[in-house]
Amino acid sequence: MRVAFQGEPGAYSEEAAIRVCGEVETVPSPRLADVFEAVAAGRADRGVVPVENSEAGTINETYDLLLAHALVIGGELDLRVSHCLMALPGQTLAEIRQAYSHPQALAQCERYLRGLGVESVAFYDTAGSAKMIREQQRLGAAAVASRRASEIYGLAILASEIETNPHNYTRFLAIGPAGVPRTARSKTSVVFVVQNRPAALHRVLGALAARQINMTKIESRPRRIGSWEYVFYMDFDGHADEPDVRAALDEMRAHTAMLRVLGSYPPAPDPATP
Repeated sequence: MRVAFQGEPGAYSEEAAIRVCGEVETVPSPRLADVFEAVAAGRADRGVVPVENSEAGTINETYDLLLAHALVIGGELDLRVSHCLMALPGQTLAEIRQAYSHPQALAQCERYLRGLGVESVAFYDTAGSAKMIREQQRLGAAAVASRRASEIYGLAILASEIETNPHNYTRFLAIGPAGVPRTARSKTSVVFVVQNRPAALHRVLGALAARQINMTKIESRPRRIGSWEYVFYMDFDGHADEPDVRAALDEMRAHTAMLRVLGSYPPAPDPATP
């Protein structure tokens, strides 16, 4: 199986891909959009993409890409993310003037980097920043990336566990051209646009409440094709094939201008569970 991820070898997304899909051939992709396009075009069997972080929040681009592509969510993973500051061997913390990494990683380590007094420089990928420093032999520069990235690119770790939140997790989604078999426990993700009339959102949510279906998340995003019109992304317990969920979805469609099931899939294990 070929699994696409955003970034270079050593990226957290690659680790997530291996954890979700097992022993696979990972396919590095420069951009999140490239991951979706690789799966849609059949160049990869599946993709694994980040969707939110416990410290930095939602990754909006992933939600936009889920709406733009006819791909299905087939699984999720909550990955504990621990960042390291790394530089060329021989460099010291006192010599570092710039820290390169993905904007999400920089945001997750903002307190430490501010205390260190270095300039945070956004880069396309955590592992990519480590690769760049090694290839360009950048003195005075460090990367914020995984311990595995330091091993792959031969950098020395100057500090570890520099994330602001000691319980720093990133949620990843596995995407593919088709759904996965139903399991004992399931979670469903949908995207919808409510009709422009009073209490439409209330009625959509009421379809779940009336059937005792637990909603675990709801978030709105501006719809790109209209002025101040919003799409809602929602997760709830249950599988789209279950009678109660199927009935709830039918009722929700009566109050929405658009509703699409993004996937029904096994929920991520509780991070506190060994």
